[in-house]
Amino acid sequence: MKIELHRIPIREIVQGYQDNKDGGVTGYSGRLNIRPAFQREFIYDESQRAKVIDSIMKDFPLNVMYWVINSEGNYEMLDGQQRTISICQYASGDFALNNVGYMNLTEEKRRKFLDYELMIYFCEGTEDEKLDWFEIINISGERLTPQESRNAVYSGAWLTDAKEHFSRIKCAAFQEAKDYMKGSAIRQDYLETAIKWAADYDGIREKTPDKAIREYMRLHQHDKDCGGLWLYFKRVIDWVKFLFPVTRPIMKGIQWGMLYNIHGGKSYNPSELEERIKALITDYDITNKAGIYEYVLDGEIKHLHIRKFSDRDKLTAYERQNGICSVCGKHFELSEMQADHIIAWSRGGHTEPDNCQVLCKECNRMKGSK
Repeated sequence: MKIELHRIPIREIVQGYQDNKDGGVTGYSGRLNIRPAFQREFIYDESQRAKVIDSIMKDFPLNVMYWVINSEGNYEMLDGQQRTISICQYASGDFALNNVGYMNLTEEKRRKFLDYELMIYFCEGTEDEKLDWFEIINISGERLTPQESRNAVYSGAWLTDAKEHFSRIKCAAFQEAKDYMKGSAIRQDYLETAIKWAADYDGIREKTPDKAIREYMRLHQHDKDCGGLWLYFKRVIDWVKFLFPVTRPIMKGIQWGMLYNIHGGKSYNPSELEERIKALITDYDITNKAGIYEYVLDGEIKHLHIRKFSDRDKLTAYERQNGICSVCGKHFELSEMQADHIIAWSRGGHTEPDNCQVLCKECNRMKGSK
């Protein structure tokens, strides 16, 4: 990785600044791509961008920035987008500092602003080297999410199209799935989730979700668009809307794609599912309400996190049984016993003192395996 430090005045950075509606942002006489495909949307709020300008006006140093030299000899912003856009927006009259805009500055203050030098490292290297370097220098400010870091490596037409669908404010993915997904589109949460689901659907089985996402992006990096990913995502969300037409806050964040990958080819009755869901939501023994949706699909009680008996309930049952295991009839110390439902939750039993018994660990294990 070749790295060289340059001092560039603001007047050169803002020369030719353009913020296009399609998401592209350029400056430095058109030679600097301020928002490459791997970068996030502008997320600084008014106070943050005001601090940038205030620091410049007071001649305080800003953190160094990093540009990558591309194959055409131009530059892509590697780190510093938020500060650079703040500077360009101020110079364009988009906002004011303490009610004073750029055009209202005196000639001396305007010259001082434009002559302020930014410390910028020019970096040249492979895609993997760019990612490694980005992870090293991204230690302050608005930190990158893991997906934003991946975008730095797998940029191209596929990623650009994917960001249009999944990573813009009020993008198509947000419009389709805002009732079912958590996170922020512009922080790449929707894109990351969609890729994770699609990777699993395609049988990409890596040791970690991060590696699976990277592998999916590597395989599709040079596709002309993200049509395959978008069509898959639409199928998932349409499936959810069909099976569960009543939306509830607890549906946000469920791994719908993973459920679709397992159960998408099975037949369910949406009306029957809704009746079961309504009944289960009112069950106070269920501590993981979001798990109800997975439970009605596969019947596995583990998704519900049934409420456990308290230590007091366990002690009461132990004393009532005189320390005798209800199954094997042997005596055990309290620490060797486990609280258990006499009538299982699945058969109508509740987590109440009268329904509590104590079993030795072995008997409880054997019961649980049946």
